[in-house]
Amino acid sequence: MMQSLYTASTGMLSMQTQIDTTANNIANVNTIGFKKSRAEFADLMYKVMEYAGTSTSDVSKSPTGIEAGLGSRPTAINKIFSEGSLKQTDNQLDIAVTGRGFFKLELPDGTEVYSRNGAFKIDANGIVVNSDGYKMVPEIVIPPDATNISIGTDGTVTAVQTGQTQATQIGKLSLTNFVNPAGLHSMGDNLYIETDSSGQPVEGNPGSDGLGVIRQGFVELSNVELVVELTDLITGQRAYDSNSKVITTSDEMLQTVNGLKR
Repeated sequence: MMQSLYTASTGMLSMQTQIDTTANNIANVNTIGFKKSRAEFADLMYKVMEYAGTSTSDVSKSPTGIEAGLGSRPTAINKIFSEGSLKQTDNQLDIAVTGRGFFKLELPDGTEVYSRNGAFKIDANGIVVNSDGYKMVPEIVIPPDATNISIGTDGTVTAVQTGQTQATQIGKLSLTNFVNPAGLHSMGDNLYIETDSSGQPVEGNPGSDGLGVIRQGFVELSNVELVVELTDLITGQRAYDSNSKVITTSDEMLQTVNGLKR
């Protein structure tokens, strides 16, 4: 059996991974806080028929050897945590991070998760939560009579309450960073959870210790660039087509061999 059939099939599978990754990026082009992914590949092992440096005579050696590659495989799908553009919303509870850092949230079972999506709301108890009702950590409670809520670049949350003329502090936001954000596990719903590869979470105040600052009234858009993704889609499709043609050509060659007569 011709090795090219199997080699080309690995290329088709690799390009399928590339197209699937690109499709997910494009599908989330308008998802707040979404971070795009990049598929990475490596060549497979080689079938060695002659090693480089093998003696070809008493005084000469093979300069290159003979090695036939056996295809490719996906090695990683890497999250790219570059910043997305900021969109002004004028919503008092919409906040974006300029720089490094994640918002910490708590799931109903107590699990701590992290997100770049700063589109927050208030629940029936006045607690600041995300769109799924997961509360922010540390917990921030907005008084029912609070007006003119203000969130500083350092995360200080203040509000003017009924009967008062000056704003009082009602909470303080913090951000969490990781040594290797790409090692976080993507849970969906714009949420990440730490892994052994991400390192331990390091919490701090916005604007200090390398953390970004808070921008109230803005949300961070997806960092997906459609032009780049469409280009990757085209190159992935062309590579997929090329590998399929290799299989077709190999099949035709086998058909020719099978049709030989004595």
